[in-house]
Amino acid sequence: MALREEYVASGNWLFRWRSYVPLTMIGLLLLAMGSDDYTGHDAALNRVWEFFALAVSLCGLAIRAYTIGHTPKGTSGRNTREQIAETLNTSGIYSVVRHPLYLGNFFMFLGVVLFPGLWWMALISVLMFWVYYERIMFAEEDFLRDKFGEQFDEWAAHTPAILPSWHGWRKPDLPFSFRNVLKREYNGFYAMIALFTLLMIVSDYRAHGRLEFDPVWTVIFSAGTAIYLVLRTLRRHSRLLSVGGR
Repeated sequence: MALREEYVASGNWLFRWRSYVPLTMIGLLLLAMGSDDYTGHDAALNRVWEFFALAVSLCGLAIRAYTIGHTPKGTSGRNTREQIAETLNTSGIYSVVRHPLYLGNFFMFLGVVLFPGLWWMALISVLMFWVYYERIMFAEEDFLRDKFGEQFDEWAAHTPAILPSWHGWRKPDLPFSFRNVLKREYNGFYAMIALFTLLMIVSDYRAHGRLEFDPVWTVIFSAGTAIYLVLRTLRRHSRLLSVGGR
């Protein structure tokens, strides 16, 4: 099999399972955690580092939210069976970076792997993440080139793949829809909160040899769970979060 076909095939496989494969990286991170003294024994410094890591992940979530808030139905979705693109997004954030959702995913993931303070594990995880998503982006762009032809080539020629370049900014074609963000991103939000809470529990257990529940993270997890359940109920049993054309 030629390299292009191999990259496309592996990229499409990874695309289909992209919600689950990163869990193996999280599993390795959990195994690598041995103590909670990643910023020393100063509890205040530890807390600052925890919230710094959370802020990095929230930046990633914000990038995803902004992207989803301006995109139409049939694009930028959580489809897993196959590539889908009814139109080619080239305005708004897509005018400065070709893969804003994957850029958001990177920062969400980066915050999680930074949380334990294991610099070597964070570096390994970032390299694995890059190789993983490089294949997915290759397969996705192969699909878009086949479907949109010269329109894709023209857009890709002046729009970076993953590092934004703001000189080509164009106003989004659609207004921002907060309801669309709530409808489509509550799973990712909750997974992020749950992972941080799990890392906190594992870190405390490895350090003290007993199961503990940090009161701050207990509150964060409880609030995140309540938000998740409300949004999940609204999406499944009402049309409150439905937006025409989204």
